[in-house]
Amino acid sequence: MRLCDTDIQKWLNRKKLIIEPFPQKQLIHGITVDIHLSNKFRFFNDHVRSYIDLSNLKDNTTESLKEVMSDEIVFSQDKPLFLQPNSLVLSSTFESFTIPNNLVGWLDGRSSLARLGLMIHATAHRIDPGWKGNIVLEMFNAGKLTLLLRPKMKIAAISFEVLSKSVLHPYHARYDAKYKSQDGVIPSRINRE
Repeated sequence: MRLCDTDIQKWLNRKKLIIEPFPQKQLIHGITVDIHLSNKFRFFNDHVRSYIDLSNLKDNTTESLKEVMSDEIVFSQDKPLFLQPNSLVLSSTFESFTIPNNLVGWLDGRSSLARLGLMIHATAHRIDPGWKGNIVLEMFNAGKLTLLLRPKMKIAAISFEVLSKSVLHPYHARYDAKYKSQDGVIPSRINRE
């Protein structure tokens, strides 16, 4: 069962679900909470390497990823990001989330931005029970025009679904959780098998 706006407000007021900063009432409607873009971004340095072999994970894979991923870059209202067509950039939500062990979050892009070609999450839109931290956005410009992105613009919406009971292994308690207490834009961390 998805939470409706009045239930989202109740969960927030009782601190069962935590969103920081606390969302204003006009951001909670229907079954979603509007969320905003942070000012931090990471880009791919595609000129450094022509590929990364994900099927053959060797000890140098983490180093290879560091090689192709930029350091975190901070943008501002006065100096926004221009996302070129066919470009992927990582950013994060301005808001930080603490999701209880009996709730799962679902991140969705905004329809008005999608109609201009902006995809907010390449594939990862489930926010696990027990999540704490910012949510990284895998943003892709599938359109033909450059898109200007400003920090704190409304970028997506999140909805919440109640589980039948609390999970046994919430995200924050898993030993193999790669993005615990995520703050800002964390690049891919591939587990070696």
